[in-house]
Amino acid sequence: MKGIGAVLIDIDGVLTVSWKALPGTVEAMERLRAAGIPLVLVTNTTSRTRAAVAGRLAAEGFPVGVDDILTAPAVTAAHLREHHPNARCRLINTGDVREDLAGVEIVGEGADDEDRGAPDVIVFGGAGEAFSYPALNAAFRCLQRGARLVAMHRNLYWRTADGLDLDTGAFLPGLERAAGVEATVTGKPAPAFFAAALAHLGVPAAEALMVGDDIESDVLAAQRVGITGVLVRTGKYLPETHRAAAGTPDQVLDSFAGLPGLLDLP
Repeated sequence: MKGIGAVLIDIDGVLTVSWKALPGTVEAMERLRAAGIPLVLVTNTTSRTRAAVAGRLAAEGFPVGVDDILTAPAVTAAHLREHHPNARCRLINTGDVREDLAGVEIVGEGADDEDRGAPDVIVFGGAGEAFSYPALNAAFRCLQRGARLVAMHRNLYWRTADGLDLDTGAFLPGLERAAGVEATVTGKPAPAFFAAALAHLGVPAAEALMVGDDIESDVLAAQRVGITGVLVRTGKYLPETHRAAAGTPDQVLDSFAGLPGLLDLP
């Protein structure tokens, strides 16, 4: 762990579950702050804006602000502005994150929108009630007509207070196969997402550490771009997923509460 100068931290399942702080996580982050270690919270959460995420975490006692948050919607907006400028995008997502999609034209399914032509890009966010058969079928038809497909992530599930809930990755492969397309993924595990986090922190990959509960999207994806990967046994962590993973984390902790000890912080 020598040479670690900054920390990337997943939120859901690492710091919180159903937006309630996990034991010892607030205190652990306070120790990171006291030691002067730069950090950024990196999340595929698509149900809340950066400001809402920061506010909810602050209410739980975490010493963070909106500038400490990097979300999949924010990175998706940057991708769409660069690669699909002036595109008409149909968003399928549970939760309102349009505030973080500045500069992106979002169209719905109303008569006015349809009169102006079909969407150029279908954008998938997080699963939930918005992932209805009519919505998925409408997306399928747009893809058949040539629309591009962008997904904020392809996570299979996430941890809630009631257990694991299905996420976008449970639906996306079927749509890709049916339409004969492959989605561009902008959130974790995309290398561009981690590059954005490193640029935010101003450190090279070799000096950064990523803490997550998803061994594939958080930990191994970070390791592939040169970031030290730490897996925690909270949130969506499952022993069988750990055993079947494509690689081995650099470190495994019972929870984020153990990170200050791993970094030998006072």
